[in-house]
Amino acid sequence: MISPKILDRQLPILPKEVIFCKKCVVSNQRPRIHFGEDGLCGACRFAEMKKNETDWREKEKQLRELCDQYRRNDGHFDIIVPSSGGKDSSRVAHELKYIYGMHPLTVTWAPFEYTPEGYKNFRNFIKIGKFNNLMAWPNGHFHRKLSRIAFEALGDAWQPFTYGQVCYAFHIAKSFGIKLVFFGENGEAEYSGDPRVYNLRGMPFEIWAEQYFKGVMVDDLVSYGLEETDYFTKADYDESDLTFYRPPDIDEMRRLGVEFHWFSYYKKWVPQENYYYASEHTGFQANPEGRSEGTYSKYASLDDQMDGFHFYLAFIKFGIARATSDSAHEVRDGHITREEAAALVRRFDGEFPHRWFKEFLEYLDISEERFWQITDRFRQPHIWKNENGAWRLKHAVYDEYPASEVPGYLSSLSNLKKGK
Repeated sequence: MISPKILDRQLPILPKEVIFCKKCVVSNQRPRIHFGEDGLCGACRFAEMKKNETDWREKEKQLRELCDQYRRNDGHFDIIVPSSGGKDSSRVAHELKYIYGMHPLTVTWAPFEYTPEGYKNFRNFIKIGKFNNLMAWPNGHFHRKLSRIAFEALGDAWQPFTYGQVCYAFHIAKSFGIKLVFFGENGEAEYSGDPRVYNLRGMPFEIWAEQYFKGVMVDDLVSYGLEETDYFTKADYDESDLTFYRPPDIDEMRRLGVEFHWFSYYKKWVPQENYYYASEHTGFQANPEGRSEGTYSKYASLDDQMDGFHFYLAFIKFGIARATSDSAHEVRDGHITREEAAALVRRFDGEFPHRWFKEFLEYLDISEERFWQITDRFRQPHIWKNENGAWRLKHAVYDEYPASEVPGYLSSLSNLKKGK
């Protein structure tokens, strides 16, 4: 039996009228997004500000001054960089070490299940990039149960990874007496979220739950599992198992002087350029399949077999997914037009991630029938309609354009695959 209770606090407050940004292809269904009177999403307006108003030389000067303040020369680590071996974190860690002279300890919250290409990139990052690394493997039994609970309660089995990805770095910073923790991009600014945090250097500790965790902490998932399911009991975990899923104490972080920074605050953030940088400096290799399921790009969502289901369930809940995020960013970067982005969304957004579906079901210990029962309960009635047994979006950005593919889209995709 599946509990009718849903914990995702983002869903009840979604706007019931779906509208799309007039410049890119993101909709107002993205949590925390804000549209201006001009019809542009926050990320598009922020991108214009960065282009026209941001003094990147001054920002880079601030970064150098920050590194000068905290750099150590006594053989100790002086900065934590959460790193998966992906294109983004590889660039951040490499620049901080080799351009700014820092001594990073890279930390990795392990994927649910590595893909072959993901593990190869991680190993290349360590070997070719010459980095020290600590990897956390959570209690595998508990992690699988927690992921199943998250799938049923939040519509996102990926949530336990998010907890560790954010929290683990700060526990390690505390343990090693390191005061700087550098993440890659400010996702709220780069992908159109909460404008309150666009111009901040890092995410305030007080709003992690709201910004990163759908308003739900790990203890909420544990309680849900104990109260609402028949497969999770107190015998499935020990209190110590929750350590790295929980944020460290905020007051203690402040007392110790631990700071959260985004690299994108100081350096212009262009995913495609990060790919080129990581390929050159840390041996990063693109997807051998040609592209990742659910999008057209070949350098994103490579690490984890579960990754595609995170974005597929976002498509179910919000009507937008990975291809929307990727193409919207490339519109802002000036790489493609809105028409081309809409064509990419039409072709790839919401594509089912078949490659690892069998492994996903086995990991969560559920049947395919249960998968669809859970998935369909997260479809919002203002987003979806059922026509003759088939689910269709009520509103899609490509509806604004002719049904035929937009000229220029295939050439854009071809150039991307060639690495142009």
